[in-house]
Amino acid sequence: MKSNSVFVLVVALVAVWLVSESVYIVKETERAVKLRFGEIVQPDIPPGLHFKIPFVNTVKKFEARLVTLDSRPQSFLTLEAKRLIVDSFIKWRIKDVETYYTATSGDENRANSLLSSRIETNLRNQFGERTLNQVVSGEREDLMDEVNRALSTVAERELGIEILDIRIKRIDLPTEVSASVYDRMRSERLRLARELRARGLELAEGIRADADRQRTVITANAFSAAEIIRGEGDAEAANIYANAFNQDQEFYSFVRSLNAYRESFSGGGDILVMEPNSEFFRFFQNPMVRPTN
Repeated sequence: MKSNSVFVLVVALVAVWLVSESVYIVKETERAVKLRFGEIVQPDIPPGLHFKIPFVNTVKKFEARLVTLDSRPQSFLTLEAKRLIVDSFIKWRIKDVETYYTATSGDENRANSLLSSRIETNLRNQFGERTLNQVVSGEREDLMDEVNRALSTVAERELGIEILDIRIKRIDLPTEVSASVYDRMRSERLRLARELRARGLELAEGIRADADRQRTVITANAFSAAEIIRGEGDAEAANIYANAFNQDQEFYSFVRSLNAYRESFSGGGDILVMEPNSEFFRFFQNPMVRPTN
């Protein structure tokens, strides 16, 4: 009785093991192939629950989601033999499971290695056909489109991989070249600064000379206008004096004489000695003239 129980238990365990080995699940995020003694018998197993024959069939599963390959920086030469350090990455996923398994044995690292060598070859060819300026700015998008187109065809045919995107993260000059480029750029900027400074000084001198010329013209015009106004004023004053003199010439002569005496004896200590019958006293004898205090 005890022997029968052990036998039943062993049979049950074997049956459970056989069932577990016969059943497998493919997830939505996986791609799989079924092998029979190493030969592919079902190249692309859909997601879900499936069965296989133990010891006869084996199932290989692969990542079906997007894979990012971050390539190590590589050194490339441009058309004018300028050396550049290029850092790039690739985004890919499996498209043909059978071709992918045949080319890489389902090893993602091997797939990345094969892709790296191919993108390195394509980038080297594209960089070698372009100048430094075209690579850095002018034709960078065209370069990546060419690499993507060429690599996509090869990767799909040979590796069963679909290339979704290829991008260059950065392009650097070698360290020894960067220093010389920096010095050259610095010298160019200093030369441009000196040129602009000289041009500014020349422009400032022109502005200053024009301002001096305008000042001279304005001063001359103002002086001319002032002289004209002064001449007109003097003429008007002379006319007024002449009219006043013509009204009473004798009295006007007397006032001018008084003013002359006032200016001559303005010191306060001067003495004027005159005879009573002099011309000066003639005005005081005229009854029409009132003596002033």
